[in-house]
Amino acid sequence: MRRFLLLYATQRGQAKAIAEEISEKAVTYGFSADLYCISESDKYDLKTETAPLVMVVSTTGDGDPPDTARKFVKAIQDKTLPPDFLAHLRYGLLGLGDSEYTYFCNGGKVIDKRLQELGAQRFYNTGHADDCVGLELVVEPWINGLWAALEKHFLSNRGREDTSETLTMASHASQRTDPLTPELLHVESQVGLLRLDDSGGKAAEVLEQNSVNSSQSSTLIADFEASLTCSVPPLSQASLNIPALPPEYLEVHLEEALGQEESHASVSSVDPVFHVPISKAVQLTTNDAIKTTLLIELDISKTDFSYQPGDAFNVICPNSDSEVQFLLERLQLADRREHRVAVTIKADTRKKGAALPEYVPERCSLHFLLTWCLEIRAIPKKAFLRALADHSGDSAERRRLQELCSRQGAADYARFVRDAGACLSDLLRAFPSCQPPLGLLLEHLPKLQPRPYSCASSSLFHPGKLHFIFNIVEFLSNTTEVVLRRGVCTGWLATLVESILQPYTCANHADGKKALAPKISISPRTTNSFHLPNDPSVPIIMVGPGAGVAPFIGFLQHREKLQERHPGRRFGATWLFFGCRHEERDYLFRDELRHFLKCGVLTHLEVSFSRDAAVGEEEGPAKYVQDSLQHHSKQVAGVLLQESGYIYVCGDAKNMAKDVHDALVEIISRETGVEKLEAMKTLATLKEEKRYLQDIW
Repeated sequence: MRRFLLLYATQRGQAKAIAEEISEKAVTYGFSADLYCISESDKYDLKTETAPLVMVVSTTGDGDPPDTARKFVKAIQDKTLPPDFLAHLRYGLLGLGDSEYTYFCNGGKVIDKRLQELGAQRFYNTGHADDCVGLELVVEPWINGLWAALEKHFLSNRGREDTSETLTMASHASQRTDPLTPELLHVESQVGLLRLDDSGGKAAEVLEQNSVNSSQSSTLIADFEASLTCSVPPLSQASLNIPALPPEYLEVHLEEALGQEESHASVSSVDPVFHVPISKAVQLTTNDAIKTTLLIELDISKTDFSYQPGDAFNVICPNSDSEVQFLLERLQLADRREHRVAVTIKADTRKKGAALPEYVPERCSLHFLLTWCLEIRAIPKKAFLRALADHSGDSAERRRLQELCSRQGAADYARFVRDAGACLSDLLRAFPSCQPPLGLLLEHLPKLQPRPYSCASSSLFHPGKLHFIFNIVEFLSNTTEVVLRRGVCTGWLATLVESILQPYTCANHADGKKALAPKISISPRTTNSFHLPNDPSVPIIMVGPGAGVAPFIGFLQHREKLQERHPGRRFGATWLFFGCRHEERDYLFRDELRHFLKCGVLTHLEVSFSRDAAVGEEEGPAKYVQDSLQHHSKQVAGVLLQESGYIYVCGDAKNMAKDVHDALVEIISRETGVEKLEAMKTLATLKEEKRYLQDIW
């Protein structure tokens, strides 16, 4: 078979899953993929690689390559490498990102650009998939078009070779003279799919589903709305192109428990895990605030966990008890919740490189597995829907699941599954006849990820303590029935601290209720650059509305202690742009900020209230932090461009961070008299110099 090298750079498993899908499909098209994580540098060598390279690269943080790619990126960015270092290499790259963040798909773009600089050439156009609108909108056509591009590469490199009888229509596409694009290749490779037969004699990738029979169709034409469980014409009457059934590869057996104890500390983690008590919990908002914000203090005095202001850390959290119980009952396994789970690879699986999930501890209980290991709230991918369809006993339900994973049903999948945030529990409620085996859940549900939080304290100010704050996330799930859900981690933490929670009125007085301090597990996160400047005389601007103020409280506490210890040292100006809805309901850390202002640690405090009545200012009130920045345009530009200052932005990526970025572009453009494009370049330079730093989510 014709070989290609397939590398993935993943942060949370998305790029790995896509690369595995490419690897599995490759065999069908007469190719063989050597699949590796990009960090496994001992298993491949681009300097001597003669086969084409295919890469799937995700993006993390604020446009950074994933942690697994750091070593690779550092190696290829070596300035001493000659410009023809990779001139022999032909590659195709698929970048994953989220357009809600400023530097969309930047992890892939950084690698793509550097490969070009080193002489490598693309044999296939780069794809940029957007998680904001649905990765599959780009991923699926990109993968479908890859086979024609590979075919063309091998034919042009080695001449026409004698291919097997299973040669697809992709080979005809390879004879085109115009450039290959994912869109064109998608159409041609879809035709090619129809020509491929698997060992069972059925089409491997496309199953033609007949439209509903004529006796049903007349009733379906009636005017009604589509929903998760129901479609309308033309989809309800269409022939469907549905994905191949993913090969099952896990065998799961449940064995009676032998009374072993287990702890969630056994959940796999690359970083050290610290089990620490919660020493205090305070409600920072009034009871009538739109969002409830809590502060939690952890006692880390008996551990060697250390941090500096600006750092973040992970909280290892479980799934909701009620949601786990629903799954156990729905899968008819409630009476076996304490049974041990034994997982092996199916002996006859067709999945290439099948491996046991690393995040499932050996012989853990079923209840533990669903509580601590699997992300049961994950939005099901189309491959999962395809598998669920085959485990549905009702023909109408099976048809609807097939529609949702089909090419024709892409809009319905986006509307009723992805955008609605539907999870496995929602699907099992919506499709009562669906009875998936436990192994299927392990094959398709990703690892339950720890949740990151910013440190909201300084260890100089609070020795042996670590503070963090969060909004209790609440939302309505409306897929089949209206259910109020809380965020996986914030809901769990809020319940955990109920017995020791200090209400808003006591926030600055009482030491907290005397109750048994609950414990949680935390782990450090990879060191970032969201830290105070090494030189304290450098001025800083901090922008943090709502819970985004968290790291800046740590900054200011740290500065206060440094100023106490070094009274003769010069400290730069500190600006804080804070915003909330109502001054009397959710002005977080109001007393602390006024204290910092009074003692000179904070030199400028600008607060905007988005929902309070305007107080007739000449320029109009600063409704949001970006308005406040505009009101102080000259000073902001001066700090950044004349005084070599730093600007930090923390909070919501979707709206606030973009609006602040746009405001900064306008400010630089206006104050320096340059075009907006030039202002954007200036901001990009500040980012490269690590003087424009973001901690956004």
